[in-house]
Amino acid sequence: MTKNGSLCTVTPSGGSDDSPDIMAAFKQCGKNGQIEITEGDFTIAKVMDVLDLENCDISIMGKLTWNDDIQYWLRNSISVTYAQRSTAWRLGGTNFSIRGHGKALFFGNGQKWYDQNRNQGNQAGRPISLTLWRAKNVFIDGITWRQPQFWHTFVAYSENITMTNLDMNATSNSQWNTVNTDGTDTWNSKDIVIKNWVVTCGDDCISIKGNSSNVYVKNITCYESGAMCIGSLGNPAYTPDYVDNIWFEDITAIHSSNAAWIKTYPGTGHVRNVTFKNINFRDVNQPIYISPCIYSWSNCDGSRLQISDIKWENITGTSRYNVGAGIYCSRSAPCTGLKFSGIDIKPKDGGTAKFLCSNMNSDSGLGCTGTCPYGWKQQLTGNA
Repeated sequence: MTKNGSLCTVTPSGGSDDSPDIMAAFKQCGKNGQIEITEGDFTIAKVMDVLDLENCDISIMGKLTWNDDIQYWLRNSISVTYAQRSTAWRLGGTNFSIRGHGKALFFGNGQKWYDQNRNQGNQAGRPISLTLWRAKNVFIDGITWRQPQFWHTFVAYSENITMTNLDMNATSNSQWNTVNTDGTDTWNSKDIVIKNWVVTCGDDCISIKGNSSNVYVKNITCYESGAMCIGSLGNPAYTPDYVDNIWFEDITAIHSSNAAWIKTYPGTGHVRNVTFKNINFRDVNQPIYISPCIYSWSNCDGSRLQISDIKWENITGTSRYNVGAGIYCSRSAPCTGLKFSGIDIKPKDGGTAKFLCSNMNSDSGLGCTGTCPYGWKQQLTGNA
């Protein structure tokens, strides 16, 4: 690492751990400075935790490879509180940017994690690739991820965050699936813009978790994912979760589990004022879905987490089976203000899609064809 005035430049060491040099750059130029990580191959063998950035522009041109010392990461990855998750890299502060110029590549050696986890996704210590933590006024652009260890990104306790032109891909090359390699999850954060992403991840593409508000998502293409998701919320039940003012627009989902959906535990709080607009998909298991009892599919009517004022506009494509929508709302807190327009969902093998609805407002415009059974599963294995 070399420093010239307020500019710190980091070049690759040629195989040894480069994280100390990167951390030195953050320490010396992270306030009122610039950091340049040049082209070349960098090895990251230690956690990186930087929470005091201020008026800093970070430029990354190289490939950052996190090593595959699983035991080190399990012992040392940094807690991010939510659901006992942790991260390999945590960034926080005020007024900073990370620009990848379309050249930055973050390689997580994820295959080692996928094989080691054997289709289990929530191993304690398995690290999120990059976390924004108590960050304010941040711009991230032009970065590519391949084989992340866990979630690609996480935004927590942050505000005024813009993330554009990101390319994410978690694909397993073995018998074991990636499992829980979300594109991004937001939590306790507000005023977020997410635009122009391509994501292949095997789990939620964009996931809006508790106490998130004012999130705008546009022009996202998701492969093999859960696409646009509110949740999970409501766990633990005694801690209310609130989600307000979320907008998803111009979304494409290919061979995914769901397209535009909401999942909660039997909890408390609310989901309010969400729009899913111009969602186009191909071969999606169950495009529109609401569950108040995700994963256990029990105590569904015990949830008091109110879902209201949700719009689905121009939702078009092919479903894998004959269900276009499965909507079960809690009897303790029926859904209100659900509105549907421009819904055109056709089963890919022909026939007519079913729209199953329970405990929701009757003036939704969906044209429900039947009731949705209690405990309706997220993943279907055949026609209803």
